[in-house]
Amino acid sequence: MADAILRVNDLYTGYDGIPVIFGVSLEVMPGELVAIVGANGAGKTTTMRTISGLNHPLKGNILFEGTDISKFAAHEILKLGISYVPEGRRIFSKLSVEKNLSLGAYTEHSKTEIRRRLEELLEIFPVLGDRSKQIAETLSGGEQQMLAIARGLMSRPKLLMLDEMSLGLMPSMVEKMMDTITAINRTGTTVLLVEQMVQEALEIAHRGYVIQSGKIVQAGTARELLDSEEVRKAYLGM
Repeated sequence: MADAILRVNDLYTGYDGIPVIFGVSLEVMPGELVAIVGANGAGKTTTMRTISGLNHPLKGNILFEGTDISKFAAHEILKLGISYVPEGRRIFSKLSVEKNLSLGAYTEHSKTEIRRRLEELLEIFPVLGDRSKQIAETLSGGEQQMLAIARGLMSRPKLLMLDEMSLGLMPSMVEKMMDTITAINRTGTTVLLVEQMVQEALEIAHRGYVIQSGKIVQAGTARELLDSEEVRKAYLGM
């Protein structure tokens, strides 16, 4: 059996030395789509920021392909193959779609390779191809979110981490976003998805973790979590 591409062990992390994550442990296997779900403020984003090197653990460790990356800087973690797409569509709003995408490949120095990746991604995201010369801030919210994901893919990550991709999107766009994430995973990219839209996330994931007040309170296959009475009561209004 393949070893986990990502393993988080007994993670405590927070801000100014005060923990907001308490003993979180999780793993992601190569090729999986894993969801971390929970309410707003449960600690999902802090967990993602710590894995990507923007925060550092107070205790515990993070292993990526067997290497302890707990103290690595964010740019070192990106070079190893983890790409983090944060919540809030952090795109370069005054630059064109094409320029935004090119900046996502800043770890790659071959212009030919960057051009090849660009062409590949514009096939996956045809709407961005139609708007490649357009200034990013003139795109719709959904298109900006697609651009943020596509930029995250430009570094050819082994693990793509997506944080609250549904935020601020209309329901029809959320469905489209989830379809896109599924399609990316089907190409072989391992995905770790953080989402407060619990049902939508678990419907596309292989496995999931439920986080509450900085602790993992449930874990299992996506189907097990969708069928769980606790999850249905707490998050699905059933």
